[in-house]
Amino acid sequence: MAAPLIDRFEFERPLWSRGATLVAGVDEAGRGPLAGPVVAAAVILPPQWLLTGLPVELNGLNDSKQLTADLRERFYAAVMSLADIRFAIAQVEAPQIDEINILQATHRAMNAALAQLRPPPEHVLVDGWRVPSLCFPQTPIVKGDARSYSIAAASVLAKVTRDRLMAEYDRQWPAYGFAGHKGYGTAQHLAALSAHGPCPIHRRSFAPMKPQQQELL
Repeated sequence: MAAPLIDRFEFERPLWSRGATLVAGVDEAGRGPLAGPVVAAAVILPPQWLLTGLPVELNGLNDSKQLTADLRERFYAAVMSLADIRFAIAQVEAPQIDEINILQATHRAMNAALAQLRPPPEHVLVDGWRVPSLCFPQTPIVKGDARSYSIAAASVLAKVTRDRLMAEYDRQWPAYGFAGHKGYGTAQHLAALSAHGPCPIHRRSFAPMKPQQQELL
């Protein structure tokens, strides 16, 4: 039996029909890794795509986690090049993550990406849960990156941007294998941490870098 078709304009459509044409999808990449920044992207798609459909360059656009690396790169190039799309990308580095925690850092990156959009969005579709610090009307959507084209496009920009950063960090600190595991806690990464200790992009508030609490006597 064929899988049911998903309407990935389900959340944009009612907003556009009410006149809110600047609807931004926002998503992040890099909450879980032990190293590197958290990256957020915001994307505004044109409402006329309700009538025309997606351009051929974006056929198959979906949650970045469900795409191959080659497809992510293809969609990244398309989103960056199509004139009707507005987008912005922001990141928060490891020292700030250690200072304010990863959830707040993720929200800060999302806010920074949205703040770069000109003109600003009238409504934001957020992947996951509500972001209390957003100053725009918002709709949180669990698994939104697979349910909204706007969020899916943002997820691709965030993921590809972060993966490229980690490839660059791999050249700076080749002992850790960042190009392969992207900073996640794989066995290879943990072994490198054990052998060499953390480097400047490791999140020291994350286990196993986080200092152990001393037992109260």
